Amino acid sequence: MKTGVANSPSNPAMSTKRKWVYAKKPAGDLYKLRQWVGYGLLLFLFTAPFIKIGGAPMLMFNIIERKFSIMGSIFYPQDLYIFVFGMLIVMVCVVLFTVVFGRIWCGWACPQTIFMELIFRKIEYWIEGDWQQQKKLNAGPDTHQKIFKKVLKHSLFLLISFFIANIFLSYIVGVDALYKIITDPIELHFGGLFAIFIFTLVFYGVFAHVREIVCTTICPYGRLQGVLLDDQSITVAYDHRRGEPRGKHKAALTQTKGDCIDCQLCVHVCPTGIDIRNGLQMECVSCTACIDACDAVMDKIGKPKKLIGFYAMGEIEGTIEKRNHTRAIAYSIVLIALISVFVLLISTRSDVGATLLRAKGSSYQLRDDGMISNLYAIELTNKSGDEIPFTLIPVDKKLHIQVVNPIQSLAKDGHASLSFFLLINKDEVKKYKEDVKVEIYSGDRKVKTLNTTFIAPPGM
Repeated sequence: MKTGVANSPSNPAMSTKRKWVYAKKPAGDLYKLRQWVGYGLLLFLFTAPFIKIGGAPMLMFNIIERKFSIMGSIFYPQDLYIFVFGMLIVMVCVVLFTVVFGRIWCGWACPQTIFMELIFRKIEYWIEGDWQQQKKLNAGPDTHQKIFKKVLKHSLFLLISFFIANIFLSYIVGVDALYKIITDPIELHFGGLFAIFIFTLVFYGVFAHVREIVCTTICPYGRLQGVLLDDQSITVAYDHRRGEPRGKHKAALTQTKGDCIDCQLCVHVCPTGIDIRNGLQMECVSCTACIDACDAVMDKIGKPKKLIGFYAMGEIEGTIEKRNHTRAIAYSIVLIALISVFVLLISTRSDVGATLLRAKGSSYQLRDDGMISNLYAIELTNKSGDEIPFTLIPVDKKLHIQVVNPIQSLAKDGHASLSFFLLINKDEVKKYKEDVKVEIYSGDRKVKTLNTTFIAPPGM
């Protein structure tokens, strides 16, 4: 498998001094499709925090209050096991898509690429022109026109970064809390406003200055693909068997060259500044801009398209004749199993989270009325999204319950700490330590069963 040359001048990530990437404005069928995908994802990103299901946000990841909302269902730290399976599913998805389709996530769905290519770089094209005009502008003197364009561009970059920062924060604290941060006096929400300020500067720095370095150097996924890819994986690749040797075509002469006319357009449109003809490189984000550029040139010179296209590297190198789907099928089976378990966990998840413990340092007590009691402490969390009534009922009919600080209902997203006694007549005690169950009912519906132990010496 061919790889890029480490010290290639077209590889800005590997050189000692950064070479600023001026990407030519892309065009073509794949770019049009990528815009549909990208703008669709942006629409979802910008609207999801405002959509509520059953009064709860569609998506919210409130790390501060340790409360998460996914599709209107509220999750708390007690639901950690569900998140473990969710993260496993995400990891397997990443591995599966990388094994089969290479780094297609990076070029088509990653927020960094979508924001950079479909918003910030488009603003750059609008204000400063295409790549050659941008290059000329930056190399030229500081005229009034240049200063105006730079101030306008970076002002828009800051404004959009501010908007993205607010959207990002709404995923953490929710849109209702974000509205209070924006509208209330500054002294009431200094921390929230400071967070928006920091997020704005981070996003501005990433999209105005760091840019493709996020993909080529900072993000670990590019290096991960080197471990996951093999000669069966589909990647954006240059067919060197057909393209080499490169050179200009002259109609009057018998051609001994390949189909590549060395026009450099595949390099000019690359958002990370690499030359796809150098082979598979971790800096390639599979954005397919080079495919569109090369196809347009092949059309003009009357050659077949897909000199650059989606290929298994083994096809290009001639090491495989037919693709083997075994690994992709194995990952798919694992993924389906994990999703099935995840759906089962979600569907069987209780509306009430509860932790039941024996009171610390307590033992049994013999009461004057002949009853033996054990003291317990219970922590309750309402995860239903509505205020709900609840009742504690022991499964064993010989046991009775006496709540020390009774309440009739749990508030929406509310918590409650209760203490209660389990009581039994001393004549009905059969053994010193017995496993017992306490059920939580909301109306006539059982929502939770808790296990504990009851201690009482028999024969008292």
